[in-house]
Amino acid sequence: MRFSVPGEPTGKGRPRIVNVGNRRMAFTPHKTVSYENLVKLEYQAQSEGHTFADKQVRMNIRAYYGVPKSDSRSKRTAKLAGLIRPTKKPDIDNVYKIIADALNGLAYNDDSQIVSANIEKMYAEAPRVDITIEEVQHETLLD
Repeated sequence: MRFSVPGEPTGKGRPRIVNVGNRRMAFTPHKTVSYENLVKLEYQAQSEGHTFADKQVRMNIRAYYGVPKSDSRSKRTAKLAGLIRPTKKPDIDNVYKIIADALNGLAYNDDSQIVSANIEKMYAEAPRVDITIEEVQHETLLD
């Protein structure tokens, strides 16, 4: 199963704590909620209802960042060729976390079913995140 989420990659934000009277309450940042909803909508639109239910899954994520307009032509070419890769925020683990959490109960029952993952950061003309989810077949692991 493959699908894409358009726009700049976004990472999972940390919960915010606020004081309300004598109580402390945690809430998820609006940007995180919005991006998780976008991931869900794109999955539903592109997956045709495909789900992995209780299966073990492998997830591959490629986060494509837009090339800054201020870059020189040679630097832009090098970035698009993969010679220069993004080292900017969001961190790679936060990109993984927002995608995995957004697909809970939709692509799979729980993200604990993900037994293998690969994530890369690249540059592209059109920023997006490409996600591939596949069932892990019985494999023989070597020591």
